[in-house]
Amino acid sequence: MVYKGKDEILLSELILNPQHSILTQSYDSRLRLDSRRPHNGDGFGLGYYTSPTLGPAPCIFTSTIPAWNCINLHRLSAKTTSKLIFAHVRATTEGALSDSNCHPFNRNGLMWMHNGNIGAWKHVKRSLAMGLQERWFGSVGGSTDSEWAFALFLDVLDRMGYDPDSSALNEEGFGHSVLRKAMLKTIEKLNALIAAIPDKERKEREEGLDCRSLLNFAISDGHSVVCTRYVSSRTDEAASLYWSSGTSWQQDRGTKGRYRMERKDRGADIVLVASEPLTFERDDWVIVPTNSTLTIHKQAVMIHPIIDEYYNHNPSYNRSTGFAVSKGLDTTATGGKAGGAVDGVAV
Repeated sequence: MVYKGKDEILLSELILNPQHSILTQSYDSRLRLDSRRPHNGDGFGLGYYTSPTLGPAPCIFTSTIPAWNCINLHRLSAKTTSKLIFAHVRATTEGALSDSNCHPFNRNGLMWMHNGNIGAWKHVKRSLAMGLQERWFGSVGGSTDSEWAFALFLDVLDRMGYDPDSSALNEEGFGHSVLRKAMLKTIEKLNALIAAIPDKERKEREEGLDCRSLLNFAISDGHSVVCTRYVSSRTDEAASLYWSSGTSWQQDRGTKGRYRMERKDRGADIVLVASEPLTFERDDWVIVPTNSTLTIHKQAVMIHPIIDEYYNHNPSYNRSTGFAVSKGLDTTATGGKAGGAVDGVAV
């Protein structure tokens, strides 16, 4: 889940209180279809930006305790406010159960999350690691494919001429266009690594080698946010992703846990992005199109298609949901409005 607002919000208004909050999703995930792992109980993490006087780095709190059973999450969320928040509940696919493997990850003022998996990970991990500059290779503290993808993003950003450790990050960030370009190059490099797996190795492991990736990434520099909804397939659907915007996030009077995104004018003081909607109000949420980026800059939301070999120019093409479902993820819910991919236009 991502929150970006003009004003600070109490973490509990997002993490704890809504009917389908991120805490509720850790044990009652309506879009998690994997009966073998029905819960997101392999730890959780929060990341939030504080006053610029404290430096550019966000505060990160992670735990291997299931979110529903962590009293410190309740204590922290009830007394902490921020304008930009990341929250993540984990169901492990790669990496052991440890704090170092819990999202979000950060470097200086950059913060990163991932929902999904990198295809054929065990066959591309070494190539990915060997291609990194020493600084980013050494930055990985855990064992997840998600953190290695973050290291690749940092490497890409650095090679583009933007130092992730720059002190200027505190003042204005890198800008949404730079973050988006680095994200697209990161996805491109991941696809290239998978494509480079030798044919002999593919044939030897034909039954068990799945090269498809689900890459729902989120990155922020403390000023802008870029998210992706992506699958490296022309026929499969990506894991679900939704967004909502309005002027205020309010709980209905007399109805505990029932929140609404209010829209008093055409402005957007608040933007929320989530794998699952935090409310059951269908009109509050818009589905991010498959293989697209969602950018939040100064409360404006921009949707861009990711045009590569896996992009389908036919908007009515019906992709298969089987792959995402096999990973325990759904693609769309019954609620939520469809959002068309708009190239460079705020929606």
